[in-house]
Amino acid sequence: MDPPAGPTSPDTDSHHPHHLPDPGMGLDRRTLVIAGVVVLGAIMSILDITVVSVALQTFQREFDATSAQVAWTMTGYTLALATVIPLTGWAADRFGTKRLYLLAVLLFTLGSVLCAVATSLPMLVAFRVVQGLGGGMLMPLGMTILTRAAGPERVGRVMAVLGIPMLLGPIFGPIVGGALIDYASWHWIFLINLPIGAGALVYAAKVLPPDHVEPSETFDWLGMLLLSPGLAAFLYGVSMVPETGTIADTEVLAPAIAGLVLVAAFVPWALNRKNLHPLVDVRLFENRNLTAAVLAMSFFAIAFFGASVLFPLYFQQVRGEDALGAGLVLAPQGLGAMMTMPVAGVLADRIGPGKVVLTGVSVVAIGMGLFSQLDATTSYWYLLGALFVMGLGMGGTMMPIMSAALATLREHTIARGSTLMNIVQQVAASIGTAVFTVLLTNGLKDDVDPTGLALASVAEDEEELAGFLQQSGIPPEAVPGLVQQTLDDLAGVFSGTFTLATVLVALVLVPAFFLPRRKSEKSVDPTVLVGH
Repeated sequence: MDPPAGPTSPDTDSHHPHHLPDPGMGLDRRTLVIAGVVVLGAIMSILDITVVSVALQTFQREFDATSAQVAWTMTGYTLALATVIPLTGWAADRFGTKRLYLLAVLLFTLGSVLCAVATSLPMLVAFRVVQGLGGGMLMPLGMTILTRAAGPERVGRVMAVLGIPMLLGPIFGPIVGGALIDYASWHWIFLINLPIGAGALVYAAKVLPPDHVEPSETFDWLGMLLLSPGLAAFLYGVSMVPETGTIADTEVLAPAIAGLVLVAAFVPWALNRKNLHPLVDVRLFENRNLTAAVLAMSFFAIAFFGASVLFPLYFQQVRGEDALGAGLVLAPQGLGAMMTMPVAGVLADRIGPGKVVLTGVSVVAIGMGLFSQLDATTSYWYLLGALFVMGLGMGGTMMPIMSAALATLREHTIARGSTLMNIVQQVAASIGTAVFTVLLTNGLKDDVDPTGLALASVAEDEEELAGFLQQSGIPPEAVPGLVQQTLDDLAGVFSGTFTLATVLVALVLVPAFFLPRRKSEKSVDPTVLVGH
């Protein structure tokens, strides 16, 4: 007889069989209450990344800094994430998920308040690092807590709950950030985290079950010295790509190669039999489902997060929307994801994530493909429809991939598995952002007349336009034609870049084909489940 599926950790306070939820039912009240804590933390960390991205120009003005200098408010946060994520799996096993989650929320909230009172750019960057140390632990910890609370049979449903902030953050972050900056001040993009963080601390302290840990694992010091700096150096090199405009630059290659060497050195050390508890357990790749999920997540994160850079830029540069307007136009994508995500979670548990992901990826590819046909005057109904279609597919893609990775892991590998998936997602997202930014930048250099681009940027301001025409010698009657030609060229560059994004999304179908297409077998050790 199959063993019962249910909570898979002492952390869930499931020491007796009668506590185990029925895997055939939906999420019980207790699991939903725990999910609420995790979603609050995810909202803070994910929304913060996208909210800050719309404030970079404001930081330039406030601190009298260059774009390269203020970019460190994003880079510092990313590097802190890369440093702390590998430590999360070990720390969760060593200290307990509840204690560590409370610490992560506290660090993130404290960092947010400090950012709001920063009086110089170096102070702001330093406090963003504090934020990143907390934010980097929130997502892998949240996935571990939810997977243990629901059990492997219902991991698809809890991942769907966690997926809401993961997919909606990049869409609604610019709306929230633009509104706060326009109607309040930049300080509020950080202060807004104070009430959320305080609520999350009280909520988590009350509803998360007490930790029952036996701190026996040794800490992998050599692994930490190889992997954390390696990931940070690699992501720093990748983050310099948009600034340099090319991969073939010393500022990119030197840290990226150094980082890859350190990460490569970590792999044989992690596989060494003498290393009983590696910082990140690469032996998990022996699990076929997890390996297929890692590959699928890599391709999808590169395509999705890379393309996410393009959408607001198209609406701002080609269609003349401001940051807030561009964010509002992207709302149909979030609505589509919200409609399919709960259904996809249930289906992933009942019929296996493979079929769900294959369908979701196909729908995303169709939506992305529609964007490969756009021009400077494409109907807004067409654009909003394409975004909605893409959202429908996204709701059935990212979190079912996550659930495929975690559903077959045993209790003691859940924390390590969620850590591994978060590392993959963070690295792939950074690569995608860099690649698509460079493609767009180089496309603009090659295919768009710089004079026309400058003219288009001042065309709506009569005073600036008059000065520009006087300097350039362009006759006023030629302005409409030049501006339209420039916008057409711009749209062509975006269209070509979206074509590549469509191809990358379609490539996700290859590893997705190897994801389980049947209801997952209950492979978790029953003696672990009942706490014997």
